[in-house]
Amino acid sequence: MSTTSSPAPRSRWPRILGFTLLAVLIVGAMGLYAAWRVLWRPNVSESPEGPAYLFIRTGETYPEVLLTLQKFELLREPETFDWLARRRGHPQQVKPGRYRLDFDLGNEALLGRLLRGEQDTVDFTLDAFKYKPQLARQVQRQLEADSTSLRRLLNRPAWLQQRYGVDTTAVLTLFIPGHYRLLWNTSAQGFIDSMAAQHRRFWTEQRRQRADSLQLTPTEVHVLASIVQRETAKKEDKPLIAGVYLNRLRRGMRLQADPTLLWAIGNFGVRRVLNKDKLVDSPYNTYKHKGLPPGPITSANRQSLDAVLKPAQHDYLFFCAQPGGTGYSDFAATFAEHKKNARRYQHWLDSLNIKR
Repeated sequence: MSTTSSPAPRSRWPRILGFTLLAVLIVGAMGLYAAWRVLWRPNVSESPEGPAYLFIRTGETYPEVLLTLQKFELLREPETFDWLARRRGHPQQVKPGRYRLDFDLGNEALLGRLLRGEQDTVDFTLDAFKYKPQLARQVQRQLEADSTSLRRLLNRPAWLQQRYGVDTTAVLTLFIPGHYRLLWNTSAQGFIDSMAAQHRRFWTEQRRQRADSLQLTPTEVHVLASIVQRETAKKEDKPLIAGVYLNRLRRGMRLQADPTLLWAIGNFGVRRVLNKDKLVDSPYNTYKHKGLPPGPITSANRQSLDAVLKPAQHDYLFFCAQPGGTGYSDFAATFAEHKKNARRYQHWLDSLNIKR
């Protein structure tokens, strides 16, 4: 009788090892996915309006920042950001600033940006202003600095003189209208420092030499440029009008500049200056006082400043607005000629009133 041997039983170990390896891979993949989700997956909410910005005020704590992120729905999953921040031991005080939230930012990159204080700058626009409160309101609309602190600093004579070499009136010459890049959390003092630095950069050696040749200080150039700026918005007329006022100063004549009178009475909406307005008791009344007023009547821009530094050479002593509302002026060397120009302009104004 023959016997056949049964096959040896297959070992189960390869199958067990295979399942184990698969399980490890699955768990590892799940771990990698979890890590990717928490650390690197883009977590900033997208918007058709472009990147969002997170504003963190000075003194804000992490819970307040998290509340802002949740309230304005800036993150897809604020809970994963919070989990990572807590594991990383976020500081109680968060660095203030304006932070750009790009759509591709994950929690790791966003948290690092906030902890390092890598904030975005602000395109700060300084428009021409006539009075300090107007400047303060512009700053408060665009930066964290509050208007009260700025106005307080602008009225500290000893501090202004020591730090910038100006008084409470001439300090307005430090602010040249234009576009600047500033940090959003710039303080009131930091803002003045930045403007003073821009002012120093404007006053190159060449510009200072031009001012000297006109026998004017940089502050006096600013004051005269502020008058020119209020007189016209036409680039071509600015050097001509600057030349008129410089001719008057050289001859010891009163400037008789209407914009200075409007500044003195506090009403730039007046279309025509009346004789009673010319009686106002103010050092800014250039109908009563010779020379330049004590300070600028508006913040002069670069175009107006350069018009004073490069005035047109002529013999004109008078000017008045052209008929037709062109925005340009007619110039005259004699008072008789000026009266003719003024009558033509008055007749044009009268014709407008008749048509109405």
